[in-house]
Amino acid sequence: MDKFIPNSYYENIYSINYDALKKKKIKCIMFDLDNTLALIDEGIPPEKVIKFMKNLNKSFDTYIISNNNRKRIEKFCRHFDSEFVAFALKPLSKGFRQIQKMKKYRVEEMCIIGDQLMTDIFGGNRFGCYTILVDPLGKKDLKVTTLNRFLENRILKKLSKRGILERGKYYE
Repeated sequence: MDKFIPNSYYENIYSINYDALKKKKIKCIMFDLDNTLALIDEGIPPEKVIKFMKNLNKSFDTYIISNNNRKRIEKFCRHFDSEFVAFALKPLSKGFRQIQKMKKYRVEEMCIIGDQLMTDIFGGNRFGCYTILVDPLGKKDLKVTTLNRFLENRILKKLSKRGILERGKYYE
């Protein structure tokens, strides 16, 4: 059950304390795409995301790591020049290792930010990097995510009963 507990939990990508990540010596920030950076039906990033990512790229190396297809992610990333891994197979370590090799990061220099316990947090914790959970941007999910959300809700219920993790109770 511990592999589903994020290191930090924030409302969204804008509320994250990036200075604290700098102090933790994080150099590489990996973002999930769907329902983390944008709604699943947004083909191009909103202007707010573009400005945010361009600004963040001044302090960190940013990557998009998604189980979605290359065409979707490539179209999205060209607006703010982040590298990406498509078909990352999260929660497996394949995509995380691929990014790690790009600039020879140490695992402790890497952070994953995502909206799903089953893929982003579980995968990041298995890999050993810093994990940040954010609330999903929308209620609409990809069909493949429906089972993940069902399992996630069961896990959240157990973690909430233990006083460990509860939706809407954010922590750093």
